[in-house]
Amino acid sequence: MQRERPSAPTGPGLHHVEVWLADVEAERATWAWLLSRVGFSQESEWPGGESWEAGDTYVTLTASPNLSAESHDRRRPGVNHLAFSGGTQEAVDSIMAAGPEHGWQPLYQDRYPHAGGEQHYAGWLENEAGFKVEVVAGPGVGGMTRTPCSPAKPRRE
Repeated sequence: MQRERPSAPTGPGLHHVEVWLADVEAERATWAWLLSRVGFSQESEWPGGESWEAGDTYVTLTASPNLSAESHDRRRPGVNHLAFSGGTQEAVDSIMAAGPEHGWQPLYQDRYPHAGGEQHYAGWLENEAGFKVEVVAGPGVGGMTRTPCSPAKPRRE
Protein backbone atom coordinates (compact mmCIF):
# COMPACT_ATOMS: atom_id res chain seq x y z
CA MET A 1 0.00 0.00 0.00
CA GLN A 2 1.47 3.32 -1.03
CA ARG A 3 1.32 6.39 1.16
CA GLU A 4 -0.20 9.52 -0.34
CA ARG A 5 2.44 12.11 -1.11
CA PRO A 6 1.92 15.88 -0.84
CA SER A 7 0.96 17.39 -4.20
CA ALA A 8 2.80 20.68 -3.73
CA PRO A 9 6.61 20.70 -3.86
CA THR A 10 8.23 21.30 -0.48
CA GLY A 11 11.30 22.97 -1.93
CA PRO A 12 14.48 22.01 -3.70
CA GLY A 13 15.86 18.57 -3.16
CA LEU A 14 15.99 15.12 -4.59
CA HIS A 15 12.57 13.56 -5.13
CA HIS A 16 13.61 9.99 -5.92
CA VAL A 17 16.18 7.73 -7.50
CA GLU A 18 15.26 4.66 -9.50
CA VAL A 19 17.97 2.01 -9.47
CA TRP A 20 17.66 -0.71 -12.10
CA LEU A 21 18.95 -4.05 -10.89
CA ALA A 22 19.74 -7.02 -13.12
CA ASP A 23 18.46 -9.42 -10.43
CA VAL A 24 16.20 -7.81 -7.82
CA GLU A 25 15.73 -11.02 -5.85
CA ALA A 26 19.49 -11.61 -5.55
CA GLU A 27 20.14 -8.03 -4.36
CA ARG A 28 17.01 -7.38 -2.27
CA ALA A 29 18.54 -8.30 1.13
CA THR A 30 21.78 -6.37 0.51
CA TRP A 31 19.96 -3.15 -0.37
CA ALA A 32 17.37 -3.63 2.41
CA TRP A 33 20.11 -3.82 5.03
CA LEU A 34 21.88 -0.69 3.75
CA LEU A 35 18.78 1.43 3.21
CA SER A 36 17.38 0.59 6.65
CA ARG A 37 20.75 1.45 8.28
CA VAL A 38 20.78 4.93 6.70
CA GLY A 39 17.21 5.72 7.77
CA PHE A 40 14.99 4.56 4.90
CA SER A 41 11.83 2.51 5.48
CA GLN A 42 10.33 0.15 2.97
CA GLU A 43 7.21 1.76 1.54
CA SER A 44 6.10 -0.91 -0.94
CA GLU A 45 7.19 -4.18 -2.50
CA TRP A 46 6.17 -6.04 -5.65
CA PRO A 47 7.54 -9.10 -7.49
CA GLY A 48 10.00 -7.02 -9.57
CA GLY A 49 11.07 -4.42 -7.03
CA GLU A 50 10.49 -2.29 -3.99
CA SER A 51 10.46 1.32 -2.85
CA TRP A 52 12.16 2.81 0.23
CA GLU A 53 11.55 6.29 1.64
CA ALA A 54 13.10 8.78 4.02
CA GLY A 55 11.17 12.00 4.42
CA ASP A 56 10.14 13.29 1.00
CA THR A 57 12.80 11.28 -0.85
CA TYR A 58 12.55 7.70 -1.98
CA VAL A 59 14.68 5.06 -3.68
CA THR A 60 13.12 2.49 -5.98
CA LEU A 61 14.91 -0.76 -6.71
CA THR A 62 13.48 -2.49 -9.74
CA ALA A 63 14.11 -4.70 -12.71
CA SER A 64 13.27 -3.46 -16.18
CA PRO A 65 12.69 -5.31 -19.43
CA ASN A 66 14.55 -2.39 -21.05
CA LEU A 67 17.98 -3.12 -19.55
CA SER A 68 20.67 -2.78 -22.22
CA ALA A 69 23.29 -4.85 -20.37
CA GLU A 70 23.32 -7.79 -17.98
CA SER A 71 25.40 -6.04 -15.32
CA HIS A 72 25.97 -2.63 -13.76
CA ASP A 73 29.16 -0.71 -14.52
CA ARG A 74 29.57 2.45 -12.43
CA ARG A 75 32.59 3.44 -14.51
CA ARG A 76 30.45 4.13 -17.58
CA PRO A 77 28.92 7.57 -18.09
CA GLY A 78 26.00 8.01 -15.71
CA VAL A 79 25.70 7.84 -11.96
CA ASN A 80 28.86 6.57 -10.25
CA HIS A 81 27.45 6.17 -6.75
CA LEU A 82 24.74 7.18 -4.30
CA ALA A 83 25.80 9.05 -1.15
CA PHE A 84 23.70 8.63 1.98
CA SER A 85 23.75 10.59 5.22
CA GLY A 86 24.96 8.12 7.81
CA GLY A 87 24.45 10.13 10.99
CA THR A 88 27.30 10.34 13.48
CA GLN A 89 30.86 9.22 12.90
CA GLU A 90 30.15 6.25 15.17
CA ALA A 91 27.12 5.29 13.06
CA VAL A 92 29.21 5.46 9.87
CA ASP A 93 31.89 3.32 11.56
CA SER A 94 29.24 0.78 12.54
CA ILE A 95 27.85 0.57 8.99
CA MET A 96 31.35 0.18 7.55
CA ALA A 97 32.21 -2.56 10.04
CA ALA A 98 28.99 -4.51 9.41
CA GLY A 99 28.94 -3.98 5.63
CA PRO A 100 30.90 -7.09 4.61
CA GLU A 101 28.56 -9.47 6.43
CA HIS A 102 25.67 -7.90 4.48
CA GLY A 103 27.20 -8.00 1.00
CA TRP A 104 28.95 -4.60 0.95
CA GLN A 105 32.76 -4.55 0.65
CA PRO A 106 34.71 -1.47 1.77
CA LEU A 107 36.56 0.66 -0.76
CA TYR A 108 39.47 3.04 -0.07
CA GLN A 109 40.08 1.37 3.32
CA ASP A 110 43.67 2.61 3.41
CA ARG A 111 42.30 6.17 3.63
CA TYR A 112 39.17 5.56 5.72
CA PRO A 113 37.46 7.66 7.05
CA HIS A 114 38.98 10.64 5.24
CA ALA A 115 39.31 9.40 1.64
CA GLY A 116 37.31 12.45 0.59
CA GLY A 117 39.59 14.85 2.47
CA GLU A 118 40.38 15.66 6.09
CA GLN A 119 37.09 17.49 6.66
CA HIS A 120 34.96 14.75 5.07
CA TYR A 121 34.16 11.74 7.28
CA ALA A 122 32.78 8.97 5.08
CA GLY A 123 33.09 5.40 3.96
CA TRP A 124 32.57 3.85 0.56
CA LEU A 125 31.09 0.40 -0.03
CA GLU A 126 30.51 -1.72 -3.13
CA ASN A 127 28.19 -4.70 -3.51
CA GLU A 128 28.70 -7.83 -5.60
CA ALA A 129 26.74 -6.32 -8.51
CA GLY A 130 29.16 -3.37 -8.65
CA PHE A 131 26.98 -0.65 -7.11
CA LYS A 132 28.97 1.84 -5.02
CA VAL A 133 27.56 3.84 -2.14
CA GLU A 134 29.06 6.43 0.16
CA VAL A 135 27.95 6.77 3.78
CA VAL A 136 28.73 10.24 5.14
CA ALA A 137 28.76 11.58 8.69
CA GLY A 138 26.32 14.49 8.69
CA PRO A 139 27.49 18.10 8.27
CA GLY A 140 28.58 19.51 11.58
CA VAL A 141 28.76 16.02 13.11
CA GLY A 142 32.10 15.77 14.90
CA GLY A 143 33.32 19.01 13.33
CA MET A 144 33.01 17.78 9.75
CA THR A 145 32.00 20.18 7.02
CA ARG A 146 30.32 19.65 3.67
CA THR A 147 32.95 18.90 1.03
CA PRO A 148 32.98 17.21 -2.36
CA CYS A 149 32.65 13.47 -1.90
CA SER A 150 35.22 12.26 -4.42
CA PRO A 151 38.12 10.44 -2.83
CA ALA A 152 41.04 12.84 -2.39
CA LYS A 153 43.33 10.67 -4.51
CA PRO A 154 41.13 9.08 -7.17
CA ARG A 155 41.90 5.51 -8.08
CA ARG A 156 40.51 3.08 -10.59
CA GLU A 157 38.37 1.32 -7.97
